[in-house]
Amino acid sequence: MTVRALFFFAAALALAVPASAQDSLYTVSGVHVDAGAASTTEAFNAAIAQGRGKAFQILYRRLTRQADWARQPALDAASLVRMGRGYTVANERRSTTRYVADVTYTFNPDAVARTLRAAQIAYSQAPVRRILVIPMSPGVSHGPWATALQAPAFRESLVPFTVSATEDDAALAALNFDTATWNDVSAVAVKNHVSEVGLVQALYANGKMTVNIRRLGAGEQPAKVSIDVPMLQTGGTTYPAAAQAAVRAMEDLWKTRSAIDSSQRGRLTADVRIASLEQWGEIQSALAGVSNVTGVTVTAMDMNFARINLGYMGGVEQLREAVAAAGLSLTNRGGQWMLAKTP
Repeated sequence: MTVRALFFFAAALALAVPASAQDSLYTVSGVHVDAGAASTTEAFNAAIAQGRGKAFQILYRRLTRQADWARQPALDAASLVRMGRGYTVANERRSTTRYVADVTYTFNPDAVARTLRAAQIAYSQAPVRRILVIPMSPGVSHGPWATALQAPAFRESLVPFTVSATEDDAALAALNFDTATWNDVSAVAVKNHVSEVGLVQALYANGKMTVNIRRLGAGEQPAKVSIDVPMLQTGGTTYPAAAQAAVRAMEDLWKTRSAIDSSQRGRLTADVRIASLEQWGEIQSALAGVSNVTGVTVTAMDMNFARINLGYMGGVEQLREAVAAAGLSLTNRGGQWMLAKTP
């Protein structure tokens, strides 16, 4: 393909997120349904409809910030059907008047996006990289608090969490929650193949438990949040509820940074250095997987250079983070944006 032909091909490129990249995000598994009716068929239909509403609530909370949960759009049964791609059933039991099963529902990302945009609700559009959780109480510890954070209660979370291993404790022994920076945890992060770390500290004082969370990322300012959790009987019996609160708070820390407000739109011009046609194709493919990129237009092209105009939703920092997750770097050098494939 000549460079001139490549120019016209790229200028007409319409970007779309591959369905396979979003299937897991928009699939809700293990929704238990149980319905009775006058016949087997009616019970089946009632159960599937019942589960579809439950599944959408799980998906909605997966994608949105906790502050927006009360704004969940009220959808009728027909709207939920139109939003779905299908379902599969497991553990099915039925009688002449009752239907019981565990159902997996898959939703259409475009239909969900249209619904949330119409309601002007910001939402996260792509799964995030894993976050390493380091349990602290008050220092690094693998006691009951770590056990609570490892409980399998977080499968519906948008954010995939991994709790640090006991063998990491020696390298983190001197960790101070209030002053810790990325440099203090980078070695353990590299070992665990993550680029974000959450210090999750549980403290008991004055009849209440406080969970402090400090998020650390390479090249980023630390972010901190604290939550008070009502005590149950003892600290040990309170840990499961505190762990659940901690996970929700970590989700919101990430969503606050990543949830895209579709009413906020922008465009920027970026220069791309091209080493080969193969690399140019890789860059195009990577951009096609960035969900908040709304369009790419090539405005100039030479043998080793392209200038592109990027349309995007949300803020520019959200765009930078999204392209970084796709293996690209977007940097501003003296007022000119540069896009490159990450080495």
